[in-house]
Amino acid sequence: MTLPAIHAARRFDAAAHAPFLIGAERVGWIRHADVAALRRWPEVFQFDAASVRLQPTLADVNSRSAALGAVIGALYAEGKIPGWRDETYAIRNDFDAAPLAFIERAASRFFGTMTYAVHLNGIVKCADRAPELWIARRSDTKATDPGMLDNVVAGGIGWGLGLMPTLVKECWEEAGMSAELAQTAEPGRTLHVLQSLPEGTQAEQIFVYDLLLPPDFAPRNQDGEVGEHRLARIGEVARWIEEGAFTVDASLATLDCMLRRQWIDEDACEGIAALFAPPAADRAQ
Repeated sequence: MTLPAIHAARRFDAAAHAPFLIGAERVGWIRHADVAALRRWPEVFQFDAASVRLQPTLADVNSRSAALGAVIGALYAEGKIPGWRDETYAIRNDFDAAPLAFIERAASRFFGTMTYAVHLNGIVKCADRAPELWIARRSDTKATDPGMLDNVVAGGIGWGLGLMPTLVKECWEEAGMSAELAQTAEPGRTLHVLQSLPEGTQAEQIFVYDLLLPPDFAPRNQDGEVGEHRLARIGEVARWIEEGAFTVDASLATLDCMLRRQWIDEDACEGIAALFAPPAADRAQ
């Protein structure tokens, strides 16, 4: 069967969007309904029937970032970009590529630019019963997916941070894990999500990790972004995913863990193989 999260991860209609380009490279997707809001900045954008392009006169990272920053600030003030994060994201189609520009994190979905995130499956192996997973419930005040179930640790990768430094930081902030424990996490697969959301387009690459946690470890949130943690049996987690109680991202990261560890059958995850990136020879740290 096709689980809701697998279907949602590819729920995107390219015809409803204008490609957003910097030079000859498509770096995002802008909803046709949002293109009109950008026409008041002809010094920043070029428009044709098919696409929106950053003006070629904005020829370097600094000029592009400054021009986009002014636009983003105005759109935020008008309520067109919600959930300001005060975090810098790089516009780049590959994680290791040089940035073409920098934008506020909250604007990434308005422009449909590629973002990157880490998700951690917290596994507890028990001598007298099947393995269990620590699950987080997102705070009701979160800008995205408030109150939904999530991996024990998950977070976006801001500019200037590698994968493991981000994971270590998020492990402390979201679960009170020490750096020494976080650094024992093992990489899983990499997932690609392209879905339409109320705030725009989520184009995201998710780096999945697994971590074997001591039986006496209990997560303790430090930053207020997690409402609660719960230790759950594999069957419970699978049911919550099927019911749509998890975020799409966390559903996919958890299914990846379950498939790799053969806790569930691949027949239960029809379509998920298309979301996996080809395995990299080495994951950048």
